[in-house]
Order: sequence, then C-alpha cells, then structure tokens
Amino acid sequence: MEAYEERFGWDRKTLGVVALCAVFVGLASLPGMPIVLRVLVYALFGVGGLVMVFVAFSRKVALRVDERGVLLGGSPLRYSATTARVRWNTITAVVLWEQRLRHTRLLYVGLARLPGSPPLPGPGRGLDPPIVGARSVGHVPPEVLAASVCVNGWRLDEARLAAAVARFAPPGVRVVDTRGK
Repeated sequence: MEAYEERFGWDRKTLGVVALCAVFVGLASLPGMPIVLRVLVYALFGVGGLVMVFVAFSRKVALRVDERGVLLGGSPLRYSATTARVRWNTITAVVLWEQRLRHTRLLYVGLARLPGSPPLPGPGRGLDPPIVGARSVGHVPPEVLAASVCVNGWRLDEARLAAAVARFAPPGVRVVDTRGK
C-alpha cells in the first residue's frame, strides 16, 4: 500500500460557496445597485469566491499519512508557514472529531501526541490549547485540538486513512473516532 494523501480541490461545499458568491456578485452588478453596496459585495463575495477558487485549484496536500508520519496541510494561502509534518515517534493516536455548529458539523483530523511535544505551526496551533478547547469543543483534549486540520475543501476517505495508519504507524497507534461523544 502506498501513502494516503488528500489534496485541496472541488467538493460539494466548495462548489456551493463559489456558486453563492457568483450569484451575489451577479446581483450586485445589476443596474441601479447603489455603488457602496456594489463595492461591499464585490469585496466580500467577489474576493471570497476567488480565494475559494484559488484554494480548489491549488491542489496542495491537505493530509498525508506515510512511513515518515502525518502531514497536516495548512492554509493554501500561507502553506509553508501553516503546514506541519509530525513524525510517528511523537504520535499516540489519529483522532477524528467534529465541531457542532448551529446548522452543520465540521469534521477534523487531529493527532494525540506525546506529552511535551512542541507546538505545531499554523493558525490556532500557537494559541493556548486549554483556552481554545474550552471555548469551542469541550469533548476534544486541548492537545488534539491544537494539532488538528479541518476537512474543508477536500474529502476524507476514512477507510484509506485507517489502512494507512495500520500500515505505517508504530504498534499501538490507531484511529480513534470521537464523533457523537
């Protein structure tokens, strides 16, 4: 078996957001639209839509599991500064967890790591984990929260992830699914 790798690309959510942005930009372009509103819509939805298109076409690695460890892909806009490569000798589990929001749930892939492991680069990863965890998802240990990536702009194949962890991880490291807890 080869490495398990997922890249940023087009998924249903990305297509929906880009389409919605295009509708708003189209409506703002109608004759008679106040210039202030037009500029605001172009700035928010036009630029936002273009960023989503850039992310989808970037095809940067979002998640990779191989013999060296786990790569947590960062933001495609600041990829080098926000991507973390975590070696197997510091990982104790790969954790699937979700953040419940009002109308949706966001899936995350996180890493439980050995105590004392250094902080990872990336947004939210340099913050004080206990504060971040208490404010957003109390069922996820703060250390896992600080070493997680959101499945957004890419698809997760849970069976392939589990197979790659079983193949490459040291004995005792497994995928732990905490969703619904």
